Amino acid sequence: MPIYISFFPVSFLIQRCPSNIEAQNSTQISEFQLMGFSEDPDLQPILFGLFLTMYLVTLLGNLLIILAVSSDTHLHTPMYFFLSNLSLADIGFTSTTVPKMIVNILTQNRVISYEGCLTQMSFFLIFGRMDDMLLTVMAYDRFVAICHPLRYQVIMNLHICIFLVLVSLLISLLESQLHNLVVLQFIDFKDVEISNFFCDPSQILSLSCSDAFTSNIIIYCVGAIFGFFPISGILFSYYKIVSSILKIPSSGGKYKAFSTCVSHLSVVCLFYGTGFGVYLGSAVLHSSRNSTVASVMYTVVAPMLNPFIYSLRNRDIKNTLKTLYSKIF
Repeated sequence: MPIYISFFPVSFLIQRCPSNIEAQNSTQISEFQLMGFSEDPDLQPILFGLFLTMYLVTLLGNLLIILAVSSDTHLHTPMYFFLSNLSLADIGFTSTTVPKMIVNILTQNRVISYEGCLTQMSFFLIFGRMDDMLLTVMAYDRFVAICHPLRYQVIMNLHICIFLVLVSLLISLLESQLHNLVVLQFIDFKDVEISNFFCDPSQILSLSCSDAFTSNIIIYCVGAIFGFFPISGILFSYYKIVSSILKIPSSGGKYKAFSTCVSHLSVVCLFYGTGFGVYLGSAVLHSSRNSTVASVMYTVVAPMLNPFIYSLRNRDIKNTLKTLYSKIF
C-alpha cells in the first residue's frame, strides 16, 4: 500500500510457470474472472447490503472531512490540508475496487476485461501509494510542529504544502506506470481466475508465465525503493517526536504534545498493520479465501475508519461538523 506491491509473499517469487510442453495450454486472454467471496446465492443479498453500506459510509465520512476543512477557516492549516487530501485519496482508493465488486454481486457477472483489469490495478496503485505518501507527509508535519514549533508557520507554508502533495502524486503516478510497464510484458497466463474481488497485482503476477521470476524481481526492487522511503520517513519523524516529547518537563505538556499525534499514529498503524497482515498472512496460510477476506481490511475497512479516527478524537472537526449540521437542519 504502497504495501500492496512492496510486500508480496515470497511464495510468488517461486511460482512455477509451465514448461515448454505445458506452455501450449497457456493462453493469451482478453478477460479475467474475479472469484470474490462466495457463489452461494443466499449470501449475495447479505454481501451486497454489507459492502454497499460500508462504501456509502466511507464516501460520507471522507466527504464530511473534506467539507469541514474547506468550510471552516480555522481548519485552513497544513495538518488539515493534508487530512483533506488523505480523505480524497481514500475515496479514490476504495472507489477503485468496491463499486465493481458491488456490481458483480448484484449481476452475478464476475468478468473483467484485460484492459479494465490493468486500469483498476493502475488506479489501485496510484491511490494506495498516495495514501502512503500522505501519511509520511503528515508525519513530517507533526515532526515540525512538535520539534520546531516557533518555525512551524515558516517551514510549513502554503507553497511547501502544495509542493509536498504534488510530489506525493507524481511519485504515485511514477510507481504505477513502472508496474504497468512490467505487467504489459505479460502475454500468457496459466489461468483466468483471480482469487480476489479485484485485480490484485500479486494475483496477476502469480498467473503470468512471461518470465515471471525476472518480472517479480523488478517489481520487488521498485516496490522496495518506493516503499522504503515513506516507512523510513514515518519512523524517523516519530523517533524525533518521541525524543522531543520526553524532554518536556511537565506531564501535561507531554500529553498535549503527544495527543496531536494520536489520530495520525492510529491511522498509520491501521494502514500498515492491515497491509502487512494481508501479505504475511497469505504467505503463511496459502489460502486464497483468507487473503480475500484480509484484503477487505485495507481496501474497505481502513478507508472507512479513517474519518472516524480523526473526527472522534478531534475537537475542531467535531465542532465544525456540529456547526454545519445546525446550519443545514
